[in-house]
Amino acid sequence: MTIYADVLIILNIYVNFFLLRTTAGITHSPMKTIRCIAASVYGSIYSLLIIFPDIGILLNFLIKGCAAVTIVMLAFGIHGLKRIFINTVTYFTSNFLLAGAVYGVYAWFEPEFMHFCNTYFYIDFSLVILVVTTCVMYIGVCLFRRFADRVPENCGLYRILIRSGRKVTVVDGLADTGNSLTDFFTGCPVIICSERRFEEITGKKYDMERLPKGFRLLPCSTVSEDGLIAVFRPDEIVIENAAEGYRKPVEALVGFGRNKGEAVFNPKILKN
Repeated sequence: MTIYADVLIILNIYVNFFLLRTTAGITHSPMKTIRCIAASVYGSIYSLLIIFPDIGILLNFLIKGCAAVTIVMLAFGIHGLKRIFINTVTYFTSNFLLAGAVYGVYAWFEPEFMHFCNTYFYIDFSLVILVVTTCVMYIGVCLFRRFADRVPENCGLYRILIRSGRKVTVVDGLADTGNSLTDFFTGCPVIICSERRFEEITGKKYDMERLPKGFRLLPCSTVSEDGLIAVFRPDEIVIENAAEGYRKPVEALVGFGRNKGEAVFNPKILKN
């Protein structure tokens, strides 16, 4: 079977992107699209191992492990050994399951359009089939995450660090399952801060009709009323809980509402 290097690289960039987004979804870890693309391109280089002779299980496992760690660090950044370990295990497991599924098809049907070696695969078929297949798998992951997120968390008080540019603001946070607000464009949960925190976080006065660049309005429903709240995506959000001794970067938007006191967030974003 003839293997085209350009097709191989493009295929693995796509697959790596899918696996990284799956990892981010399962672990609720923030990841910028540009970092995801860069890590996917970097990870695709390892797919060239398919053109080498069988290198054995041990060496292949070591190379695969090193690749997973460096890909995860490039995609998610470095936020402590625990976070690197969790993301690496999740990414490696997703990769292993996908490769196992492909190998199962390969071993059972021995299709002429598929070549498998050193845990990497090359598939010579329609891109449409690949897109549809991975989309179905990603939907399955999203449904699993939605089901898992229904497990209640212990509510408590937290500190939320919000970084926008060079400005870092610390607000008290309250984990409350009653805050189910999510952005319907990105699916990201929304942390709702008091409107009086707007100027402290953004450096500008709060005016719904003249929002700063990067802000938009999001429909919001409460027990008493329906309306719009201003939301934006900060450069970084970290939630701390000194009592339990952990610090976790999260992927979320920040909105400004009429709540008093602490910023309210859904505890599901703290899930690993």
